[in-house]
Amino acid sequence: MNILTKWLRSYLPALPVDDAQLAEALTLRGIAVEGIYDLGEGNGSLYEMDITTNRVDAMNHYGVAREAAAIYGLELPELVFELPEFRPPGQDFPVRIEAEDACGRFTARVLRGVAIADSRDWFPGAEVSTYFGLLQQKCISNAVDATNFAWLAMGQPTHAFDLDKIEGGILVRRAIKGEKLKTLDGVERTLDPEDLVVADHVKALALAGVMGGWDTMITPATTNVLVEAAWFDPVAVRRTARRHGLHTDASHRFERGADFNAAPVASAIVCSVLLANGGHIEGDLVDVRIPAAEARTAARQPIALALSEVHRILGATVKKEGITAATVEGVLTALGCGLAELAKTAEFAELAKTAGSARDEGAAWLVTLPSWRLDLEREIDLIEEVARVYGYNGFANTLPAFGEGVRALPWAEAETAVRRTLLSAGFHEAIASTFCSAAEAALTAPQPGMVVPLGNPLSEEAGVLRPSLVPGMLAMVAGNLNRDVSDVRLFELGTVFSGTTEKVEERPSLSFGAVGSLPEQGALHPTRAIEFQDVKGVVEQVLARFQARAVYFDRFPAEAGITPAWLHPYRAARVAVDGATVGWFGQLHPREAAARKLKDPVLVGELYLDRLYKLPLRRPAARDISRFQPVRRDFSLILGENIAWETIDRALAALQIPELVEWRVREVFRDAKLGKGEYSLLMGATFQAPDRTLREEELQGFQAQVVEAVGKVGARLRS
Repeated sequence: MNILTKWLRSYLPALPVDDAQLAEALTLRGIAVEGIYDLGEGNGSLYEMDITTNRVDAMNHYGVAREAAAIYGLELPELVFELPEFRPPGQDFPVRIEAEDACGRFTARVLRGVAIADSRDWFPGAEVSTYFGLLQQKCISNAVDATNFAWLAMGQPTHAFDLDKIEGGILVRRAIKGEKLKTLDGVERTLDPEDLVVADHVKALALAGVMGGWDTMITPATTNVLVEAAWFDPVAVRRTARRHGLHTDASHRFERGADFNAAPVASAIVCSVLLANGGHIEGDLVDVRIPAAEARTAARQPIALALSEVHRILGATVKKEGITAATVEGVLTALGCGLAELAKTAEFAELAKTAGSARDEGAAWLVTLPSWRLDLEREIDLIEEVARVYGYNGFANTLPAFGEGVRALPWAEAETAVRRTLLSAGFHEAIASTFCSAAEAALTAPQPGMVVPLGNPLSEEAGVLRPSLVPGMLAMVAGNLNRDVSDVRLFELGTVFSGTTEKVEERPSLSFGAVGSLPEQGALHPTRAIEFQDVKGVVEQVLARFQARAVYFDRFPAEAGITPAWLHPYRAARVAVDGATVGWFGQLHPREAAARKLKDPVLVGELYLDRLYKLPLRRPAARDISRFQPVRRDFSLILGENIAWETIDRALAALQIPELVEWRVREVFRDAKLGKGEYSLLMGATFQAPDRTLREEELQGFQAQVVEAVGKVGARLRS
């Protein structure tokens, strides 16, 4: 935004520095001046400023003047605009707030006999036409210019209604579904039931905190005016503005948290400008407040601040006297805080007595927070303000003390093992946003109803904390494909969130995605498409890094509704370790692929690492290679179609025969000569002893144990 030094100096005529020095001082304290432009003799300079979103209080001339006053220890006069004392009596204008969660304060003042004309400068500090000319702000009429002047001066949006076009009184409410409102930009809008509107007893008059309505706008024929200054909830204004694709000066400030106590002053500013061309006030200011909104803004609980904590956090300063109690009091008072001194500690009294020092180590205060600084919430915020205004360059260059070694997180070794496994499998690590949309969260959340919404989201597409890494993975895969990267293999190790806004749980998770082709040696074609079994093999490699009693994959019928909605119901598998589900993987559901315009089959999955990390890592064990001859025996088995190889594998592993060093499938045979629902499997088993040549009677004993073990699970030798 643009700030005039001429306007600043009207508040602080005793500023002891020139415009360039003031710009440097403000920038060093976080109120960044990006550019300085000389406006000529007597007009000062124009600052082009970059104000961060948490400092909405500095997005106006009076707010910047407050910062300058704090830096140079000057007295900043209160922003007061005297109104005419002659006020014909009248009934209080009816105002009611129905949407108490979205509107915390609404003030209204009635002006009659107003002449709508050009604005004029009527006293120093309120030179509307001069300031607007230097800012290249177009002067329209005294009514419009008055509201613009209010937010440029003190950052409070206001609005002026043509009083004669208001039916009944003012009602702040939610819109009625299908209700129409033509806004000041000439667009007729269909309102949403969640929109916050300022209405009369018949119709909607304005989108609250965003834009006024066409039907009640001020025209040259207007003689009676209702001046509104209010406080609207940031989230309510943001959502209304986003729904209608609007971003105005008013919404920009309300979305970031306006000053709850600024409404009466802003109303006085607007009325002063309007009444400069004639007219009078009727009745008193109508001021409706919602106690709950006031309690969380202007009437927040005070914060305890100890000088000893200021010294502990900020450390040594360049100047010998350092940060004293007077320094803290001066800074916080200049920023608008109220300080009540707490009782001094016995340790300080003893220190002052023995050292004869005036340094008040035991000083402590109960700090009342200003209504315009909603970003101040804790003691550390106040300490930061002291450091900021004192000047970061005023602190000595010291290194922080560190007395212990680096301690890794409990799962760091396991995470490294997972990362190395995936990198060796040809995957590339990627990082996605920790936010996603509510629709994506509902689609991919492992547990429904445990999604954590953001209080003030940047956009609808980033409105919740991600309950799964899958949305980010799909976005990254789609991004690569859209940029002509045909072979994509990515993984992300990140944190997912679940719970409620009061209690959020964080868990580590792994997501991976693959699409495209793989190189293949010894084939007619050098590449082949990535298949389900390829991804299954990578998952097996990851699981093999952990010690588990049982690892298996299964799937469920589509009609069971157990398979996640983002996976193809017939091309997906569940990953189970020791009886617990640790993840899912498979082909992306065609519906989701079409929604993301993905033409090639995408294989994607997620593993719940918090469950895997409970298992110990598998430690590699080396043993001497036996010098004695291995012996292989083949077993031709007949099994039912319902008996998987995994069943045979577990049965042989349970034998724990040291000499049985390997067993594998050699061939699978199906023939009509076999029984119905049966198939034949040729299994090869290798026996070898580390210290001797196996005798025939030993081998026969081992063979008998193998036959008995497979027989117990339903297999029989083929005759």
